[in-house]
Amino acid sequence: MNLLLPILATLIWAASTVVNRLSVGVIDPAAISFYRWLTALLVLSPVLLPKVWRLRRQIRPHLPKLLMLGLLGMSLYQSLAYFAAHTVTATSMGLILATMPLLTVLLAFPVLNARPTPMLLIGALISFAGLAWLLAAGDLPSLWQQGVGQGELMMLLASLSYALYCVLVKRWQIPLPTWESLYVQIFCGTLLLIPPFLLAPSIALTARNIPLVLFAGLFASALAPGLWMRGLQNLGAEKTAVLMNLVPLFTAILAIGLLGETLHLYHAVGGGLILLGIGLAQWKPTRVKARAVTQATSKVSRNV
Repeated sequence: MNLLLPILATLIWAASTVVNRLSVGVIDPAAISFYRWLTALLVLSPVLLPKVWRLRRQIRPHLPKLLMLGLLGMSLYQSLAYFAAHTVTATSMGLILATMPLLTVLLAFPVLNARPTPMLLIGALISFAGLAWLLAAGDLPSLWQQGVGQGELMMLLASLSYALYCVLVKRWQIPLPTWESLYVQIFCGTLLLIPPFLLAPSIALTARNIPLVLFAGLFASALAPGLWMRGLQNLGAEKTAVLMNLVPLFTAILAIGLLGETLHLYHAVGGGLILLGIGLAQWKPTRVKARAVTQATSKVSRNV
């Protein structure tokens, strides 16, 4: 049971990536981004709003930081992923997002004054080689000639945005309870999504897109974080963090089964190198020296 809950969370987040692709042509990216977090906000409000209101004086000094976290972790991360889904397969999206833990560790060097280790640098090189192979679809000269596609670039920026979110959560150490802090971030992120929502060509809710919005809002944004945090309590930060590597695997399985996507050799090679590099970067000597970074990655994976 201790393993089941966080594994179920990773499965929900993998399914959320598939929902990104299913939303293409069904609902505008800006609309589903807003409706997703609005749904999560409404669901969490009965329990968390009274608690947040009681803590309003403690929250007020930290509002600028909470607003920045809402921008990075909710607004930018999810919006970029929805836009990228128009040109990137769910399988590739899942593999690109798999670089997030490594980006988190790399960003921790300048932000948290952490020191890189030789094993981490080797792991980073291997992971980015796998990412290059994935982006080039196995043809590296084409990547040099044509560059990175717009959708792939958006996914990289989404991964980078969330990695920065992870590091800032650890850097700022906002003295608020986890769920109350998350609620305020969701509130801020939802507010920031209003302008692009109002500018979207279509914001209509239909019988085709309502199930996608409800899954993203209820399961990916509300249920999965609770399951993940329960896993953190039962297993600890380091053991739970390893389970995040299941997300690209589950994404590929669901994309093949539900979307009919084809798993190509470059997916296997690029994804394998990415995960190998992450494994080397998280090897025990690295975790001992960068324990704080690993814990930051684990605790904030809840918003994927």
